[in-house]
Amino acid sequence: MTTKSILITGGAGFIGTHLAQIALEAGHRVRILDNLSPQVHGRDPNYHAPTGAEFVRGDVTVRSDVERTVDGVDTIVHLAAETGTGQSMYEIDRYYRVNVQGTALLFDILANAHHGVRNVVLGSSRSVYGEGAYLCRTCDPAGVRRFPPARSPDQLAARQWTSPCPECAGEVGPTATREDDRLDPASIYAATKLAQEDLVRVACRALGIAHTILRFQNVFGEGQSLRNPYTGILSIFSTRIRLGQPLPIFEDGEETRDFIHVEDVARALLHSIDRPMSEGVTLNIGSGKPTSVKDVARLLATFMKSDIEPHVTGEYRIGDIRHNFADISTAGKVLGFSPRISVEDGMRRFAKWVATQPIPEDMLAQANAELKARKLMA
Repeated sequence: MTTKSILITGGAGFIGTHLAQIALEAGHRVRILDNLSPQVHGRDPNYHAPTGAEFVRGDVTVRSDVERTVDGVDTIVHLAAETGTGQSMYEIDRYYRVNVQGTALLFDILANAHHGVRNVVLGSSRSVYGEGAYLCRTCDPAGVRRFPPARSPDQLAARQWTSPCPECAGEVGPTATREDDRLDPASIYAATKLAQEDLVRVACRALGIAHTILRFQNVFGEGQSLRNPYTGILSIFSTRIRLGQPLPIFEDGEETRDFIHVEDVARALLHSIDRPMSEGVTLNIGSGKPTSVKDVARLLATFMKSDIEPHVTGEYRIGDIRHNFADISTAGKVLGFSPRISVEDGMRRFAKWVATQPIPEDMLAQANAELKARKLMA
């Protein structure tokens, strides 16, 4: 294995911290660029970079910060981004500025300066698919792939949680979403992630830089922010369990997500660092299995030794999707990737780690109030 000099933007975040550690253990040199956002790290961040890593506190939207961290690296793992579906629907300028303009600035620098960057790895999101893939057995008894549009506010208000087939209006069922399926972002966050992808593809091809785009499913595990009420339902649930509060579940609780442990995600990123794709590739990274939000809440409560039951509220958020889980077969072929940590084992580890952390303030009510005030939740 060739030693790489790696810049991880957003490297002090949840995924970046895990990647930095295993990259160092693999013998790579690691530089971290992160602004230590108060929403993620708190107002008085107590961050310590992994031993052996270089840490630069800076911002991907500031040219001088990016210029000084790009110098001397051959690989960039671009993880820095604002995350969260609900918040993105009313903090549009901030999400665009960080996610899209920050990525554009990175490539503006690479296009106009001497550098040694030969590989870029982007952390993207399953959100770019929108509702993702479904099978309609009314159109074809064997099942034909359909891609329902984003659910409208009127549809959600009528509690029509799953969209019908866009061709025959018949009932559809979710199936694994493939990388070549239709892209249809349903939130501003998703739109910015798709814009990031396009910038990486076009710029890397023009500049002769290898690139890999990884579409992460719902990443969870030890070290994720317990302070941020806009992302990570497991963080929200764990805090409420520790405070003895109800676990509110949107819609009917049967909406599903593909939960993937952060260690598996970090391994996929390391594979992408070690195997530059000169022609570029886009890959799903997930467990490949759907789990309902209601089941996840119950599982977490069990591992945290709580008898609190999830409470289905019937509330909903504009921009949320109903189902999405990944077809990960291409990642297996290209990267040799397969998840090692099951949802159950990962949840057990997460619950054990949470018990060692201070109990954060429960900010869910405040976050939901902000959405309701803007008619983005009902």
